[in-house]
Amino acid sequence: MKASKIAYRPVGLALGATSGMIAGVAFKQAWKVIGHEGDAPDATDEHRTWQEVLIAAALQGAIFAVVKAAVDRSGAAAARRLTGTWPG
Repeated sequence: MKASKIAYRPVGLALGATSGMIAGVAFKQAWKVIGHEGDAPDATDEHRTWQEVLIAAALQGAIFAVVKAAVDRSGAAAARRLTGTWPG
């Protein structure tokens, strides 16, 4: 394993946690705009329809994946600018 990849691992973990928080905030805002409600439905909420629950889950997954990819890619690009090597 390359030294740059090992050195980048803690940075990648921190970026992963940060991207999760960013994605959570983005999902809440998106749900307010789309669902016109404060809280997204939980899977076990009996007062919500299957459609609402599944749409919320799909939207949350899509937002998380996009945010994580953007943060990971930005972190790797920054590491390359600092070290001259790609961490992956």
